[in-house]
Amino acid sequence: MRLKKLRTGRHISQLKLALDLGLCQNSISRYETGEREADYKTLIAIADYFDVSIDYLLERTENPKRN
Repeated sequence: MRLKKLRTGRHISQLKLALDLGLCQNSISRYETGEREADYKTLIAIADYFDVSIDYLLERTENPKRN
């Protein structure tokens, strides 16, 4: 998942992202390392937060734009 790239590219800490999304920092860390996969609701929240498509977030496309 491109989460770490999106997060660090905008200079957002794991803690800030977690607080903004109502998650714990440990979850963000595990998503970024691939230790854990986000559920649908969380994927939607992350995609909305960064204004990208879920396909971009999951590396299924190089186009970040949402349809």
